Amino acid sequence: MATAHKTAAHHTKAKTRTKPRRTRRTATRDPLAVSLLKKDHREVEGWFDEYEQLDSDDEKLALFNKIALALKVHTAIEEEIFYPEERGEVEDDMLDEAYVEHDGAKKLIAEIEAMKPGDEFYDAKVKVLGEYIKHHVKEEEQPGGLFSQAKRGDEDLNEMGERLKARKQELMAEWGKAYS
Repeated sequence: MATAHKTAAHHTKAKTRTKPRRTRRTATRDPLAVSLLKKDHREVEGWFDEYEQLDSDDEKLALFNKIALALKVHTAIEEEIFYPEERGEVEDDMLDEAYVEHDGAKKLIAEIEAMKPGDEFYDAKVKVLGEYIKHHVKEEEQPGGLFSQAKRGDEDLNEMGERLKARKQELMAEWGKAYS
């Protein structure tokens, strides 16, 4: 009888699996540098979506501070490590535009930081910053964009990923104090 129960349990378990198992293919997996930067993108995009749902000024300020810190650190590691090392590997125009987009985002962040929730245009500026960031992310991640060009280059993006990760940790520890 124990065998019949085990067999029935096995069949029930087998039937509950609705999706076939996916296997990892190393050829399609992003190198560490790209996967870290994409992870940052997803995190901040989620926070912008979350911000849209908030009503409390205190909650808005706390979440914007998380967004601002994350964006400042992300732009710093891209500008210190990723972009300079990809010069020559990716189209110069794309890199130049990325630097200019970063500069625009930094200026908008500074404007928002000089305000407080409830001020005229505060929410509008946060929304525009989110749209600006989504545009920038699309430029980096689209086929033929910075990341796909970088993956075709000669740079060791896994080793670079380790340096990006270490620098991000340093900056989060250093700059995070101002946001706590």
